[in-house]
Amino acid sequence: MLKERYFQAFAAYASCNMVLAVAAAVLCAYIAPAAAGSGIPEVKAYLNGIDAHSILAPSTLFVKIFGSIFGVAAGFVVGKEGPMVHTGACIANLLGQGGSRKYRLTWRWLRYFKNDRDRRDLITCGAAAGVAAAFRAPVGGVLFALEEAASWWRSALLWRTFFTTAVVAVVLRSFIEFCRSGRCGLFGQGGLIMFDVNSAPAAYSTRDLLAVIFLGVIGGILGSLYNYMVDKVLRTYSIINERGPLFKVLLVISISFLTSCCSYGLPWILQCIPCPAHSEEECPTIGRSGSYKNFQCPPNHYNDLASLFLTTNDDAIRSLFSSSSEKEFQISTLLVFFVAIYFLGIVTYGIAIPSGLFIPVILAGASYGRLVGTFLDPLSGLDAGLFALLGAASFLGGTMRMTVSLCVILLELTNNLLMLPLVMLVLLISKTVADSFNKGVYDQIVEMKGLPYMEAHAEPYMRNLVAGDAVSGPLITFSGVEKVGNILCALKITRHNGFPVINEPPFSEAPELCGLVLRSHLLVLLKGKKFTKQRIMTGPEIVRSFKAHEFAKPGSGKGLKLEDLDIKDDEMEMFVDLHPITNMSPYTVLESTSLAKAAVLFRGLGLRHLCVVPKTPGRPPIVGILTRHDFMPEHVLGLYPHLHSHK
Repeated sequence: MLKERYFQAFAAYASCNMVLAVAAAVLCAYIAPAAAGSGIPEVKAYLNGIDAHSILAPSTLFVKIFGSIFGVAAGFVVGKEGPMVHTGACIANLLGQGGSRKYRLTWRWLRYFKNDRDRRDLITCGAAAGVAAAFRAPVGGVLFALEEAASWWRSALLWRTFFTTAVVAVVLRSFIEFCRSGRCGLFGQGGLIMFDVNSAPAAYSTRDLLAVIFLGVIGGILGSLYNYMVDKVLRTYSIINERGPLFKVLLVISISFLTSCCSYGLPWILQCIPCPAHSEEECPTIGRSGSYKNFQCPPNHYNDLASLFLTTNDDAIRSLFSSSSEKEFQISTLLVFFVAIYFLGIVTYGIAIPSGLFIPVILAGASYGRLVGTFLDPLSGLDAGLFALLGAASFLGGTMRMTVSLCVILLELTNNLLMLPLVMLVLLISKTVADSFNKGVYDQIVEMKGLPYMEAHAEPYMRNLVAGDAVSGPLITFSGVEKVGNILCALKITRHNGFPVINEPPFSEAPELCGLVLRSHLLVLLKGKKFTKQRIMTGPEIVRSFKAHEFAKPGSGKGLKLEDLDIKDDEMEMFVDLHPITNMSPYTVLESTSLAKAAVLFRGLGLRHLCVVPKTPGRPPIVGILTRHDFMPEHVLGLYPHLHSHK
C-alpha cells in the first residue's frame, strides 16, 4: 500500500484471508461438521433434552476452538462469542461424562456426574462461563444461561453458575494483568470492561426518549428482517453443504473472497479525512491496531471506512461507541459500513466455520445507531456514541429476543450504568416489535435443523385433544420375568428407548403396570447373562451381580450396542428378571387427560417417557407411551390435519 502497488496489496490481503478461511473450513467440513455455526442453538436444544449426534464431542471442542480462531482471523464478519458458549458447554460435557476413553482422558472421580441432571447443570455452567469469558461479563453470563440457554432452572443452579462465572472473571483478570506489558499481542487491551471509551454525559430529555423509541422500532424491524434472511440463506446453504465436504470448503472460499473484496474495495469510494489536531492516538495509525488507518490517503490523512473494516472487531466497536468529540464519522461511511456488515453477516452465517452472531449484530446496530445519532445531533442532547450503544442494543433485541441478559452484558461491556433505563426501554421495544413478525434467530435455527424443541407452553390446538389421541405405533411390552429371545427381538425391530413392564399371574393377581425399563439398562442386563431356565424372580442375585455405575449414563459413543451382545441359541429360550432394573414409579396420565396438560407436565418435569393408562378397568394396564416426538406440531397436525385452523 505504501508503494502504491494496490493490486499486489489486495492479492496479499485476500490470499492471507483465504488460507485462514480454508484452514477453518477443512477442520469443520472433514473433522467435526457439528462445530459449524454458532453452537448456541445446539446447546439450547441439549439443555431442553435433545442429545443430537456429536454436538458436544471432544472433536467438536477441538474444531470449535481452532476453527473460531482461524475464522475470526480470516476477516469474516463473525464473532467469537457464540463459539465460546459452545466451547464452554463441550468442556463441561467432557468433565460430566468422566473424560473421554477414546482420547485416553478419563477421571474416575468424575463419574459422580454421570446422570442426566448433573450433566445438564454442568453444561449450563459451561454455557454461562463461555459468555462470561467472551464478553468479560460474569453476571451477564449467569443471566444468559437463565434466560436463553436453560430450560429448567433451580436455586442451586443459580449459585453454581455464579461461582463458575466468578472463577472465569478472576482467571481472566489475572491473564489481563500478565498481558498488560504487551507479551500477548492485542490481548489485554481495555481490561475487564472492553468498550469503556465514552466519557460523554448520559443526560437525556423527553425528546431523547422519542429518539430512543424510534431506534427501538427500527431495530425490531431490521432484526426481524435479519432473522428472515438468515433463515433463507441457511436453507440455501444446506442444499450446497449436503453435496459433500468439498462443496462446503468451496462455499467458504467464495464468501472469503467476497468479504475481502468488500473490506478492501469499499473504502476506495469514500474521501480521505485530515487527521484530528488534538488526538491522543497516533494518526495515521502505524502498526496492527488503531482507529486511523491511512489506507490510500496522502500523509496526515486517514480513511474512516478502512479504519472500521481493516481492524479487529473489538476496535471497530470501540470506535463506533466513542464520543463524537473524540471521533467523527462521515454519514456516507456509516451508511456503507452498516449495509456491508448487515449483508455480509447474513451470507457468512451458515458456512462451514464456527461463527458467532453477536459481533456482526453489535457492529451493524452500532453503525446505524451512530448514523441516527449523527442525524439527530442538532435536536438531541445524547452523544452519537451513546446512540451507537442504543442501536446495538436495539438490533440485539430485534434478532435474539433476549432482554435482561443483553441489558446486563451491554452495561458490563461499556461501564455506563447511567444508560440503564434507555437500554432497558430500547430492548423491550425492539423485542416487542420483532416478535410480531417472527421468532428469535436461535429458535429459528433450532426449528430449521429439525430438533424437537419443546416450548414451555402448549400449543392452543392441543386443548382439543386428549393424551390417548396422540399415542401412536404398536405398543411393545415386557413381562416382569421375560424370555431373553423376546427382549432381543424387540430391541432389534424397534428403536424405542423405553418399554413398559407388566406383571402378570403368577407374579400378580391380575395384569398390572409394574414400571418402565430403559433400552440401555436392558443391554447391560443381557450382557451380564444372569438368566434362568425357569420363569422365577431372581432380583437379589441380579442386584449383587452388578455395580450401580454400570447403569450410569454413558458418554458420547461409549454405550453398549446390540452388536456387542453374544447371546447363544440355547440362551434365547431362557428367562431374565427385569424387576431390579425397572423404574417402579414412572409418571403416568389418564388417557382422557388434556394433551395440553400432558405437554406442560412432560416439559415441566423434564421427562423422556410419559405412560398413558386406561380410564376404565378391565383393559390392558397401559394404553401407550408419549415421548417428545408425540408432542411435536408436525406429528399432531399430521394425525389431525383439521386442527390447522386452531393454530
